[in-house]
This record gives sequence, C-alpha cells and structure tokens, in this order.
Amino acid sequence: MTLKKGDFIEIEFTGKLKDGEIFDSNIKEDLKKLHEGHDHPIETKPFVFGLGEQMFLNSVDDFLIGKDIGKYELELTPEKAFGLRNQKLIMRIPTKVFREHKINPVQGEVFNFDGRLAKILSISGGRIIADFNNPLAGKEVVYKINVKRKIDDLNEKIKAMIEFFFKRELNFEIKDKKLFLGIEEPLKKYAEMFRDKFKGLFGLELEVRTAKNDKKEKPEVHNQ
Repeated sequence: MTLKKGDFIEIEFTGKLKDGEIFDSNIKEDLKKLHEGHDHPIETKPFVFGLGEQMFLNSVDDFLIGKDIGKYELELTPEKAFGLRNQKLIMRIPTKVFREHKINPVQGEVFNFDGRLAKILSISGGRIIADFNNPLAGKEVVYKINVKRKIDDLNEKIKAMIEFFFKRELNFEIKDKKLFLGIEEPLKKYAEMFRDKFKGLFGLELEVRTAKNDKKEKPEVHNQ
C-alpha cells in the first residue's frame, strides 16, 4: 500500500539527536528514558496525522509519501529538521513583563510568550536575555518511525485534526454532509477559521456549536 499526500496514518516514532539523546517519542520505553528521574506516570497514545497537512515535521512527511506500511529510519540535517540557530532570536525582555503576570523568571527555565517558547539565558537588573530559537535548532536528528496503518475511518481522521488544532478532544457529530463541532464561546471564531480545511479534506461543511467554558484563561506568559 503506497502512501500519498492527504492519507492519514498511525505511527509509532522516536526522535533522537545524533548522540542518541531522545527528544520526542510516543513509545513508552523511550518516553521513560526521556523523563528519567521524573516521578510521574508515563502515558502514551497513538499518533495519527495527515501526510502533507503540516501536522508533523515536513521532512518526515516528504520522506513517507511514496513509502509503504513498515519501519523506517530517517536522518535529517538541521536545515531539514528544526532549522539553524538565529542570533536575531536572542532578545532582551523587560522584567516588568514577568511582574505583570506575577512570574519569577529563573535562569534556564522555558516560558511561553504569546505562543512562542523561549529559554531564559541570563537575568541582569531590569533586563532578561531570552532565546527564542527552537531548542533543537542547529542539531542533526534521527527519526525511527513505524507506520502501523493507514486510517480509513472518517471519524478517526476528524478526531486527529481536532486534537491537532485545539490540543484536546472536542465533541463532534457528522450529519448530512456537515460537521457539527462543540466548543466554548470564546473559541468559536478561532474554530470557524478551519472551515476551508475541513471542507477541502473531508467534503464537510463546518458548523460550530458553543458550550459553556468552565476553564480559566491562561496568562500570556507562563511556565512550561
């Protein structure tokens, strides 16, 4: 079975640096190595994504298109993986940004600035130096991938897309060529941005139904 762009597949994978250090995986044994020393349960779940839909690293997508179900190993240069380091992405941030969110900056920790991750390199007076480069920028990486199956079930494909867009599961229903999606009122406009995506991939008209939101909104800057 040859894989093509637009196919949804389930994979097991592990991403490593050239020296063998694991940085990402959905395999329990490898996740234990990644989180060695941390006292919390290791949870894994299947990873389902659409080839060519920018749901995974583009170079991995390109490699898998044209392949069959099976196991593969792929080595990527920094340019093909997470990019080269960019000195322009090392920035100074006023400490008042942290004070406004009641956060104590700590050297070496990673924070989220409006959806952009940054590592605190140094703290001096009223200025903080933060590195917005991807932590894996400039590094060669190796992916071991086991393509387990191609997904044919429409519900499973849509579930994967929803989890990718919203980072969690949401209630949905397919009826009369329409996809009814339940989401909190503040996220309604965001959800409606994906109308064309669902229409193009699945031929379904997206209709968003609102539900109560009991979760507190997160600050723009928070610990990771």
